[in-house]
Amino acid sequence: MKQRKRSFNWFIVLLVVVIGYFSYAAVQQQIRLNAIAKEQAAVQIRQNEAKKINEELKKEKTDLEKPEYIEKVAREELGMTKQGEMPYISSKK
Repeated sequence: MKQRKRSFNWFIVLLVVVIGYFSYAAVQQQIRLNAIAKEQAAVQIRQNEAKKINEELKKEKTDLEKPEYIEKVAREELGMTKQGEMPYISSKK
């Protein structure tokens, strides 16, 4: 019986290299997709916060057109009084 000499099989080596490369590429793409998904979620949160602030500012803008609101702000934040009124100053501050 003649013993067959085993030769180095380049096809198997090439196949392993190709499979390894595509596996590496797939893992890297998945890592990048996960990073993009996290970034997208953070951007969505910031967008929702900006929308909320925008709505508050729109409400304040419409309120600033009302004389009652202007009077309230003048009294509470600026400490203004109407003519003839005595201001109340709390000693707790």
